[in-house]
Amino acid sequence: MKPPEATISTPQGAGGTPPAVSVCLQTIKKRADFLACSRANWRGTTGLVLQARDRKDDDTSTRVGFTCSKKVGNAVARNRAKRRLREVARIVLSEKGRAGWDYVLIGKSQVTANRDFNDLIKDMRYALKKVHE
Repeated sequence: MKPPEATISTPQGAGGTPPAVSVCLQTIKKRADFLACSRANWRGTTGLVLQARDRKDDDTSTRVGFTCSKKVGNAVARNRAKRRLREVARIVLSEKGRAGWDYVLIGKSQVTANRDFNDLIKDMRYALKKVHE
């Protein structure tokens, strides 16, 4: 059986909703960039860990990466935690993120997937404020 053809989505994503990661944010994909962030500033909160670094290059884009280890849980729990982290990044980093910075959000075991979403946003705003001080 042949799967149905993909439809052409609108610039904002399927159904007119905004994309998972905002247009102003790029996703970190290279391991070297994740490792560079791990050696820079970081702040842990109840719901997540934020690592951030100033790239100090001419690129003014804001990049973000997401990590959830097997300590977070099985694949379902890890994917749920990453979905929540992506949404938090879309909401908070699009307004408070700095140009030319890399951010890595790390999910915490049994917390990120189950924490109240508004508290997760507050955690992200607090961590971002502390990292930029």
